[in-house]
Amino acid sequence: MDKFRMEIYQVGPLSVNCYFLINTDTSELLVVDPGGNAVGLAKKIKDAGYKPVAILLTHGHFDHILGANELHSIFNIPILAHRDEEAMLLEDKESLFHMTDDPKALVIKADKFVTDKEELELAGYKIRVMHTPGHSLGSCCYYLYEEDILMSGDTLFEGSIGRTDFPGGSMAQMKHSLNEVLMKLPDNVKVFPGHGGYTSIGMERQNNPYVR
Repeated sequence: MDKFRMEIYQVGPLSVNCYFLINTDTSELLVVDPGGNAVGLAKKIKDAGYKPVAILLTHGHFDHILGANELHSIFNIPILAHRDEEAMLLEDKESLFHMTDDPKALVIKADKFVTDKEELELAGYKIRVMHTPGHSLGSCCYYLYEEDILMSGDTLFEGSIGRTDFPGGSMAQMKHSLNEVLMKLPDNVKVFPGHGGYTSIGMERQNNPYVR
């Protein structure tokens, strides 16, 4: 935990939380859900002297991916997403891009598709992929288990959950993802969602109305 630092920037039309996960020993950096303002994010990275390693997408909705292609191009770093999100990333109607004012279609070609329970080693961190469908087919969380940190995307919020009425959403899957996957984690795991403030597994176990 001593080497871990996080920076949070609200970006894009829906104020998505874009996270910088920084290894202070090496200055290596992971970018989670760059949902806009890629030029501004790139400037912060360069000004701080960070060494970006990868872009992690929790899912493929437009508000979480708007800056991914540009950061990928600027820093030549891979984009990672869950395998079941491939169709959404390649089809702007699935990504809800029609909800924006931008006339250009957005297509993301991930460099690596991850799968449930896959173990990643990036920027000096050990990360377990947790497939958590419900908000979308390929929604996933990234669990930095040595740091007790969960990047939950739009699966789990403070006191709430992500919508399940978009294409690929399912309340039944969401309940399973919450109760049979995320609630198996220890209470002390800090949860950093795609919108709003952070929370913990213990707090959500006690207070979230969608958790059994």
